[in-house]
Amino acid sequence: MSSAVWYFSRASGLVSLVLFTGVVVLGALGAGRFATREWPRFAVAAVHRNLALTSLAFLAAHIASAILDGYVPLGWLDVVVPFGAGYQPLWVGLGAVAIDLLIAIVVTSLVRTRLPARAWRAVHWLAYFCWPVALVHGFGMAENDAAFGWIVALDVLCVLAVLGSAGYRATRARKFAALGGLR
Repeated sequence: MSSAVWYFSRASGLVSLVLFTGVVVLGALGAGRFATREWPRFAVAAVHRNLALTSLAFLAAHIASAILDGYVPLGWLDVVVPFGAGYQPLWVGLGAVAIDLLIAIVVTSLVRTRLPARAWRAVHWLAYFCWPVALVHGFGMAENDAAFGWIVALDVLCVLAVLGSAGYRATRARKFAALGGLR
């Protein structure tokens, strides 16, 4: 395949990271009961869901283009079976771990109404593990890129956004607990 497919794979991976960062940030803000008059909680939840769906589309494009490119020996099984790829098994394996966690999150979200809230919430907490694993996957895969500097800057911005929203959520959780769980 052409180098255009390779660039598309890299670009769709980076766009996926930015979009999934937005999903994690909105999820943390929503769980922290973030709301303003302009952004009521239902709007935050709706944008979170829609951004998650958009993220999945870009992730599917990233995976498909990486496999179809043919420059490196990646197969469809490498997407879900961690650390078995013939090409950069650690970095590709971390991507597979992130995909497996994401599949669990997506499947339980699709059947959320049929699950106990506690079970869904427990699985949804995997997002806080899935996101950094995906971040490290991308960082490791990009280590030889000529544009590595701006990729590091993008990664740092994503990390700061997630840490900021997680900090907000943790602060709100402490305040909520201090009030005895009453709002």
